[in-house]
Amino acid sequence: MESQNVKDTVRQIFTEYLSANGHRKTPERYAILDTIYSIDGHFDIDTLYTLMADQENFRVSRATLYNTIILLINAHLIIKHQFGNSSQYERSYDRNTHHHQICTQCGKVTEFQNEELQRAIESTKLTHFCLSHYSLYIYGLCSKCARANKRKKKNNNHKKEK
Repeated sequence: MESQNVKDTVRQIFTEYLSANGHRKTPERYAILDTIYSIDGHFDIDTLYTLMADQENFRVSRATLYNTIILLINAHLIIKHQFGNSSQYERSYDRNTHHHQICTQCGKVTEFQNEELQRAIESTKLTHFCLSHYSLYIYGLCSKCARANKRKKKNNNHKKEK
């Protein structure tokens, strides 16, 4: 779907959500939504705050960002991820299902797609539960950290031999 079409659609969904739940339709909320749907991938509040500060027309407070993020989560337009100690967000409308690899050493998050894994999860029979979406987190070491650990171990063993 074309980028502007997606933005128009999420704007409509957000408008309907705000109306149905008695929330005000402020220009700041729509500017935040538009900025989020211009980001490809994960973002945190600091990144969003910086992007919003760079826009001349909309200087929004962190409180406005946090409050709008909650509304967007409730409207199912963004997803919140907890990667270690940091909260990351990503848009959820018109996104392909993907999984996350999280390095337990450096914290790097990598997205990947695996159709076989996706089919297995989506075809799993769940008792008394209707699946709407899911997130899969796989924890381990990224190749960079694994190599660094291997070198460190090798150097430590080499020092012990001397």
